[in-house]
Amino acid sequence: MTYDQWGEIRQRLLKTVGQNNYTTWIAPLVPGDVADGIATLHVPTNFFGNYVSQNFSDLILHEIRGEGVDVSRLNFALSQNLVKSANSPEPVTRRTSAVQKPAGSSVLNTAPLDPRFSFDNFVVGKPNELAHAAARRVAEGGPVTFNPLFLYGGVGLGKTHLMHAIAQELKQRKPEMNVLYLSAEQFMYRFVQALRDRKMMDFKEIFRSVDVLMVDDVQFIAGKDSTQEEFFHTFNALVDQHKQIIISADRAPGEIKDLEERVKSRLQCGLVVDLHPTDYELRLGILQSKVEVQRKTYPTLEVDNCVLEFLAHRITSNVRVLEGALTRLFAFASLVGREINMELTQDCLADVLRASERKISVEEIQRKVSDHYNIRLSDMIGPKRLRSYARPRQVAMYLCKQMTSRSLPEIGRRFGGRDHTTVMHGVRRIEELKQSDGQIAEDLELLRRALES
Repeated sequence: MTYDQWGEIRQRLLKTVGQNNYTTWIAPLVPGDVADGIATLHVPTNFFGNYVSQNFSDLILHEIRGEGVDVSRLNFALSQNLVKSANSPEPVTRRTSAVQKPAGSSVLNTAPLDPRFSFDNFVVGKPNELAHAAARRVAEGGPVTFNPLFLYGGVGLGKTHLMHAIAQELKQRKPEMNVLYLSAEQFMYRFVQALRDRKMMDFKEIFRSVDVLMVDDVQFIAGKDSTQEEFFHTFNALVDQHKQIIISADRAPGEIKDLEERVKSRLQCGLVVDLHPTDYELRLGILQSKVEVQRKTYPTLEVDNCVLEFLAHRITSNVRVLEGALTRLFAFASLVGREINMELTQDCLADVLRASERKISVEEIQRKVSDHYNIRLSDMIGPKRLRSYARPRQVAMYLCKQMTSRSLPEIGRRFGGRDHTTVMHGVRRIEELKQSDGQIAEDLELLRRALES
């Protein structure tokens, strides 16, 4: 069986078993000799060979025969001097030194990494600057003063992005390092498989021979006593060897329910960093960054700044929803042949905007504005035209236009039955003033933050 044939076989297996199974179980296989109807495949560990034999051998045999190779069964041979190249079927030979890490430790190295999740594509702002700086420091591959690095925060705030970025940067800077990135669920799955197949020594050999261990969403091992115990021992073994550990979760270690106290204590002994919810400036920066990405696909489409500002104000739940809204907006504008303006945005994203509006109502904006300017709510929405009431009224109208999906006539009705042209004039006036009047700009920002909190 030639390497060209094996390359074709691997491509067909990829389509059949899917990317995750292919990366974990097929890509590490290295073809050997075919003799007397037996095809030899080199594997990194006995556990690995047993798993592939039990789950994929019939499929692999079928594909080998499809290349015209006369083979009746497979033989999985343990190889200590072959290391798989990630992007090529060619094996790379290394000299075996007196002390060598098991070949399996680098083969079972990571869950698939998303190339989009790099440091270059990570938008930094005040809510995430400490997490970004710590991740950058670890990604340099040198000794650090904190171990583990524990990143936590809600959905869509950048934890997984930073984890992928660290793994990819380490692989680029230090290709000789053994970097293992996986989810807590994958750790548990491999642990259970090893227990079932009585291959715990292979499991321990793989996980305790890495240079960097990265576990995403560690909260999923909470309540799994045996998995927690093995994780605890793996953690201790790596720390004792001065190997770096990077963990992520959706909450701080002390807040993870059903996590053993000794595990919590271990996780808290390094640097624990909170990725705070995004603020307006960070969301706007992310949108501006993603617009540049979208322009590669839709080079003729432009986006008004007011649209980006509107989305940054309105969609505050998480970055994934924000990015998804922008992607939908570009696709919709391209399909219907329209420019991306406020009208299109409100038509296209009505469901997303309604979801965010549940948090902020016209009445809430009116109360916040009247409190901020220390005037009575009845005066602000009433008929008086004194400047001390008119300016706050215009500010409230502007915020209602920016932070709710209410139409101008609807907003006018909530402000004492005013005409929509009055609302339009007030919105435009505040847009002008926020560029020239520093106090108005500061008031708007304070009010936005108070409403979004």
